[in-house]
Amino acid sequence: MTEPPARQRGAVAPGARSEERGTSEGATREGAAGEGTMGRRAGPRRRAGEHRALSGRPVGDLTVDAVRSGEVGVADLRIHPDTLERQAAVAQQHANPQLAQNLRRAAELTQLADDEVLAIYEALRPGRATAAELTALAGSLAARGLPRCAALVAEAAEVYARRGLSAG
Repeated sequence: MTEPPARQRGAVAPGARSEERGTSEGATREGAAGEGTMGRRAGPRRRAGEHRALSGRPVGDLTVDAVRSGEVGVADLRIHPDTLERQAAVAQQHANPQLAQNLRRAAELTQLADDEVLAIYEALRPGRATAAELTALAGSLAARGLPRCAALVAEAAEVYARRGLSAG
């Protein structure tokens, strides 16, 4: 007879009671007071209406019916920088500073148009921009209030120049 596959951490056998969570498998996460592997939250719970799209519209208003009726625009589907900051705070609290920094840079990028974001990504590809172009881009980002993004681009300019990855 073969052994059943190993369970994932925090998994509970059907009908079994988990001492860790204090609930049976059929219980809802809310019924477990936010405990358990999947229900754990770093801060106070937020209701859906408290989360907002980039447009400022409450996420709870973004329904299939609203999409069908044409009430939902592109800005309604883009993430709000405050949401990214909350996610960054959670990442930081859980000892993931690199993810937190990435999320904070993403929050800054929400200020830019999509074509500008794509141009930055293109410039950061090895061999696509000179060190001087990257340095100028970093200065432009800093001047527009995107200090984390500016620091990343400035660092890339230095590293690319040192490693021979700059254009030209």
